[in-house]
Amino acid sequence: MAIAPLSIRPIDNKADRKRFIDLPFRLYKNDPNWVPPLKGEALGLITPEKNGWFSHAKAQLFLAERGGTVVGRISAHIDTLALTMDPAKGFGPGCGQFGLFDAEDAETASTLITAAEGWLRDQGMNRVLGPISMSIWEEPGLLVEGYDHPPTIMMGHAKPEYRHWIEAAGYHKVKELVTYELDITKDFVPLLQRIIASGDKNPRIRIRQVDKTKFDEEAATILAILNDAWSDNWGFVPLTPPEIADVGVKLKPIVFNDLIRIAELDGKPVAFMITLPDLNEAIMPLKGNLLPFGWAKLLLWLRRPRVKTMRVPLMGVLKDLQSSRLASQLAFMLIQQIKDASVAHYGATRGEIGWILDDNQGMNSIAEAIGCDINKRYWIFEKAL
Repeated sequence: MAIAPLSIRPIDNKADRKRFIDLPFRLYKNDPNWVPPLKGEALGLITPEKNGWFSHAKAQLFLAERGGTVVGRISAHIDTLALTMDPAKGFGPGCGQFGLFDAEDAETASTLITAAEGWLRDQGMNRVLGPISMSIWEEPGLLVEGYDHPPTIMMGHAKPEYRHWIEAAGYHKVKELVTYELDITKDFVPLLQRIIASGDKNPRIRIRQVDKTKFDEEAATILAILNDAWSDNWGFVPLTPPEIADVGVKLKPIVFNDLIRIAELDGKPVAFMITLPDLNEAIMPLKGNLLPFGWAKLLLWLRRPRVKTMRVPLMGVLKDLQSSRLASQLAFMLIQQIKDASVAHYGATRGEIGWILDDNQGMNSIAEAIGCDINKRYWIFEKAL
């Protein structure tokens, strides 16, 4: 029986965007570790009117079809802010990206990647990084290790063969991102306990909870530290006001005062740590739909979440302090206080920290010091066009 020919086409309407979102539900239906996203959220990500990232970026989505059946998808996109970055730190002039990559077979993967590269060339790009879906602040990198357990909130999942298909298209790894896990019910080693106790006695240091009733003010404080602390990191692109507004809307329901803390030195905010209850544990059984009763289940969960895992997506210390012992002390103090709250108030037993760049010596050292183990690895690939 003849196999239907493969066709690739760019898409730009709501019906095709829905088909774009629906494909992973078929490809991963037998994968127990894939977390079906809420379809409304996934659709918002690729809809320019609903995603503040598009205020400084543009994208083209492609669908691959055989005989009327969608068998693959990919996005090609350009972030104008990323074009202004230092090429030595990841992006830079002429650098486009691909992302939201899924394919049924090797032929589909190759043809999709070629289509994305063609669009980027037509836009004047001479280099491509990927997969980045779609902002570096969303789901960067391809999972290459850790397929045996579900990802936490805002982390990606993939099929093992994707790595080989991307490499076969001429890509090489340019950066590795890792996530760490730890048993948060266990005490830290005595040395760390003494470092934390010393900080607790230091009158210059104050660790405080955020106040959710002052959400915008607290977010501005954290953002100021973040932009300073992360500015030298590979792949850093500053968040813009439209993106910050979007993040606030999405994350505010899972922001809890005792899980986000700010460290002050002599009254000045110098470090922070954001921890989120793993929303994936709540949405995984919903299979992407809030109707007919999923919304009620999720709302009930949000009122008083009980989770196994807490994820730390972001933490940072001002650059002026990063090479000092105080930076590590503040990090340990933040982690200890949030760890205690996670266990006592939410029933959590496991923490996940990341993603962390493989060359971020400071954060990797902190993760190792508190007894973490790497549980997932993600790669970002690069190719000259």
